[in-house]
Amino acid sequence: MERAPVTPRAVRPPDRDDLDRAWRAVSSVLDPTPLVPSPLAPGALLKLETFQPTGAFKVRGALAAVAALPPGRPAVTASAGNHGLGMGHAAARSGADVTVVVSTRASPVKTDRIGGYPVRLVRHGTTYDEAEAHALTLPGHYVSPYNDPAVIAGQGTIGRELERQLERQAGGPLTVIAPVGGGGLLAGLALWARDRPDVRLVGVESAVSRGVAASVAAGRVVEVEVGETFADGLPGNLEPGSVTPGMIGRDAELTAVTDDQIRAAMRWLFREHGLVAEGAGAAGVAAVLAGKIEVTGRPVPIITGRNITIPTFIDAIREN
Repeated sequence: MERAPVTPRAVRPPDRDDLDRAWRAVSSVLDPTPLVPSPLAPGALLKLETFQPTGAFKVRGALAAVAALPPGRPAVTASAGNHGLGMGHAAARSGADVTVVVSTRASPVKTDRIGGYPVRLVRHGTTYDEAEAHALTLPGHYVSPYNDPAVIAGQGTIGRELERQLERQAGGPLTVIAPVGGGGLLAGLALWARDRPDVRLVGVESAVSRGVAASVAAGRVVEVEVGETFADGLPGNLEPGSVTPGMIGRDAELTAVTDDQIRAAMRWLFREHGLVAEGAGAAGVAAVLAGKIEVTGRPVPIITGRNITIPTFIDAIREN
């Protein structure tokens, strides 16, 4: 299905000042998430954003975005689930007026929890693209889950936190691996890593939804065909004019994994670490296990979220 026409918004790429502001907003209210050794590969460490209060990393960008809102200005956003949870958490902390638009096929475990926050929850369309197009027509300051300078900078605070956690460990290069949907997380990490020549960044898309890779290759946002995947945080096209491909293309590499490879990674995380990860959250581990990444130094996959229904999780980790 083609995306409904959307007028491109003027969005500026974030800078170091945005990252500094986001760090103050995020680190003042969120505890650092665990960084744990893993047998995934020599020297591997897992950054467990599954321990966030909303169960996913996107609370970082939401807190940064709500902190940057003009006083009294309502916010509206679209979400596949985790960004909406983050915006709900930020609204509960700040009292901000927030509307969250989700598709009718969004994960029930996520939308039910979003509805528990003091936000206006709107269901529209059957895909994330349709929900996003509708959200862009609503009044208020639009906070994109990925195409927003404060959100991108908020996600980049993972890098700031990571470097502090590694200060007392032996040095050496890192390969930081992150899932990619709209690219906000990888773009935020790229912002952080610009002055870190010892950090290599790799983004992992779903093989059935490679909008960021296609846009990086084209030098502009292009629309791609999006297939079906149970990893609901990964599929979807980019907002026209999104700044994320430009930030990613300069500073990161991209690869992709299949649903079967993601399921294998979810089984591995559960078996080896006792961790519950949703599909997108396991994408980085999936790429390492599948040999999609030539690791330089210590690999650090970011396990981005745990918000998945019990039946879907059980089905994903069941041995064939």
